[in-house]
Amino acid sequence: MVKKILVSQPRPTSEKSPYFDIAREYNVELVFRPFIKVEGLTAKEFRQQKVNILNYTAVVFTSRHAIDNFFNLAKEMRVTIPETMKYFCVTETIALYIQKYVQYRKRKVFFGNTGKIDDVVPLMVKHKTEKYLVPMSDIHSNSLTEMLDSKKLIHKECVMYRTVSDDFTPEEVEKFDYDMLLFFSPAGLNALTKNFPDFEQGDIKIGAFGPATAKEVANRGLRLDLKAPTPEFTSMTGALRDFLKNNS
Repeated sequence: MVKKILVSQPRPTSEKSPYFDIAREYNVELVFRPFIKVEGLTAKEFRQQKVNILNYTAVVFTSRHAIDNFFNLAKEMRVTIPETMKYFCVTETIALYIQKYVQYRKRKVFFGNTGKIDDVVPLMVKHKTEKYLVPMSDIHSNSLTEMLDSKKLIHKECVMYRTVSDDFTPEEVEKFDYDMLLFFSPAGLNALTKNFPDFEQGDIKIGAFGPATAKEVANRGLRLDLKAPTPEFTSMTGALRDFLKNNS
């Protein structure tokens, strides 16, 4: 019987989150505890990539982390971002977040509607003469690079932040008494192994979001009990609700 579930993500900011409906509906305790955290590179680390921010006329942002670390590094390196810089973002929410650092109305900001980079590339193609800088995490695929190459755009990908394990305290290790663990990235499973080197799954259920996460569960010899997204359930909350309905 699943009674206590560890969700390896930050607690939702809205009380209207489906997670809270699920907790009430199925009388389960949800504990939100990220297994990973993001930390920015230092200016010294970034300089090793030999990337000059001012050589570029546009920046592509895929997350708020990318925005935070771009502007933090620029400040640390005393680089003044020119008024003419253009910004291309995967969502309007990310685009609006730029206001934290610059006056939005004075900037040229473009954004997609689907949250996928594929939706932003056509906008970039319309500005073919721009030189694009793409801040990324240390964990990334080459798919974006290949996509921009195929459109013959001038671009440079650079690492500005890294994903690291958000280590558990001895007290947290001692109280690790969950019936179910939900993971959202392979890095989360790396953190599980780091924090609990002798972890044995036993009756603990494991849920994974995304094919790469599901593959990592299998690679570690663990049993995958819940997989999302599926054609029927596109979100983790939808899949979790269905799982609890069938296993309560």
